[in-house]
Amino acid sequence: MLELQAVSVFYGKIRALAEVSLRVASGEVVALIGGNGAGKTTTLRAISGLLRPRAGRIVFEDREITRWGPERIVRSGLAHCPEGRQVFPEMTVLENLEMGAYARPGGTADRLDRVFTLFPVLRERRGQRAGSLSGGEQQMLAIGRALMSEPRLILFDEPSLGLAPVVVREVARSIRALNEAGATVLLVEQNARLAFTVAHRGYVLENGRIVLEGAIATLAGDERVRQAYLGG
Repeated sequence: MLELQAVSVFYGKIRALAEVSLRVASGEVVALIGGNGAGKTTTLRAISGLLRPRAGRIVFEDREITRWGPERIVRSGLAHCPEGRQVFPEMTVLENLEMGAYARPGGTADRLDRVFTLFPVLRERRGQRAGSLSGGEQQMLAIGRALMSEPRLILFDEPSLGLAPVVVREVARSIRALNEAGATVLLVEQNARLAFTVAHRGYVLENGRIVLEGAIATLAGDERVRQAYLGG
């Protein structure tokens, strides 16, 4: 479904990604883990058209999207749920969700119903300003907003960041539920334990390069991964 082929991204003269290659098959949850500054967010921003790779190709559903703009990429069926949630604080929950549907015009009632079924608390808070929600509720809203474009592939950037452990477990449940409902997921996480509970396969990114890849069981059993990301 998604393939990165030797993608390199620069910030000025600084290379942030060095010939990164990865693939995500339809129906998978694939984790991309790594420490701060490894290039995880840069990878997602390149996929969603927010950054332009200097070299390499990005292919989504057999179409090269390397030079596409973000809006065209969203319309093609790919959604990006960004780090830090980035909800519109002065808008209501409902208005935030409706903003997520702008790239897919038409009736939103069915889409709203699916989001509210996944996150019942958002139905209760639909008239409330997004800025007044808890961190966990804002993360649910960010996920719900991404779902309003009816994506076939969802990019998640650090969805557990800054959340309490009980809320992190709820986020993991949500990702599993989305996948079971048919969504394909590329999950960027510093919290490797969370990533390994929901993903089928994974990649380890260090200093802009893929250094390990494989099935989650294989990565979890690797001594380097255990020491660096799972606390030994």
